[in-house]
Amino acid sequence: MEKATKKAAKKAPAKKAAKKVATKAAPKKVAKKAVKTVAKKVAVKKTVAPKAPTKKAVAKKVAVKKGVAKEAPAKKAAPKTVVVATVDVGFGNMLYLRGDAPGLSWKKGVPMDCQSADSWSITMSGVKDAFEYKVLINDIHWALGENNLAKPGVANSTNSSF
Repeated sequence: MEKATKKAAKKAPAKKAAKKVATKAAPKKVAKKAVKTVAKKVAVKKTVAPKAPTKKAVAKKVAVKKGVAKEAPAKKAAPKTVVVATVDVGFGNMLYLRGDAPGLSWKKGVPMDCQSADSWSITMSGVKDAFEYKVLINDIHWALGENNLAKPGVANSTNSSF
């Protein structure tokens, strides 16, 4: 029996030793795997090659002439011809102008702008020659008397009666 106990005693430490080796071996395997994965990550990491230096383009200076800016020749605006009529036509009525100037006709009147209760005016451009005109109330009632004569480029006035 002694031999059996000795064998049992020898087997017991061997089993314990085997268990210790088994428990110690497991962490080593994990550690080896961890080292391998870290090594793989390091190997996969990309490196960027340094860029070659680029030359900067130098802007050339262009000489700018200083001087007086030339202005375009101003076109002379044709002088405006204005016709002013001083007539009280009553509230709600309008004054019209007919004649033989550009933009006027003897068949249909052009409405005048009311400036005050008894002052009406119209401004025309493109008039080069003197022309005849007449004022009408509501483009129906003609002013009494002869036709009026207007000079181009100036303010012409009339005191018409109806």
